[in-house]
Amino acid sequence: MSFDEAQMPLHVSFGSGGGPAFSTEVVVIDSGYERRNQNWSQARRSYDARTGIRSAADVGTLLNFFCARAGRARGFRLKDWSDFTSNGDGISAPAFNDQTIATADGVTLTFQLIKNYTSAAVTHQRIIGKPVTGTVLIGVNGTQLMSGWSVDTTTGLVTFAMAPASGRAITAGYQFDVPARFDTDQLSLTAQNFRTYKAEIPIVEIRV
Repeated sequence: MSFDEAQMPLHVSFGSGGGPAFSTEVVVIDSGYERRNQNWSQARRSYDARTGIRSAADVGTLLNFFCARAGRARGFRLKDWSDFTSNGDGISAPAFNDQTIATADGVTLTFQLIKNYTSAAVTHQRIIGKPVTGTVLIGVNGTQLMSGWSVDTTTGLVTFAMAPASGRAITAGYQFDVPARFDTDQLSLTAQNFRTYKAEIPIVEIRV
């Protein structure tokens, strides 16, 4: 599957609407009770970036980006303006202790970035595979580490030069993008006048 480590131009993606979706099968039995089967462990987000088109220049930028991706053929990075940092509110600047991503066992060197969403003692762990370069912060046992680790921004894997001591909490802070693709092979643009355009720009999250 082709994926380009290119972020959709900010002034086009800003204002895009959308959010997470899960897949759940619900069967109502004769007694009226339900049986529910969760098909996906990870949510899949969808967006409509139509509100990002404000000028002819925006249209030109979008056309270049869309054609370079060949419609649905190639994935790209999308900034979800409602949730793009490790902070609990999704938008504030990240700190090294925002998210606990693992507990060290004294042997393992590599850990996946995750974001935890908790409500009523239930936690959903979201895999973060596309952190933004230069934004990742790492801590161990409550202390920020300025060196001794590296991060692969194409996978979200953090690798330590030496394994952290067993039992120590590994924390992280970061900004991140959503791996996505256009959900159409035909870009629909309507020129209302010389300066105003309407567009349909469906985008869907992909697994990478």
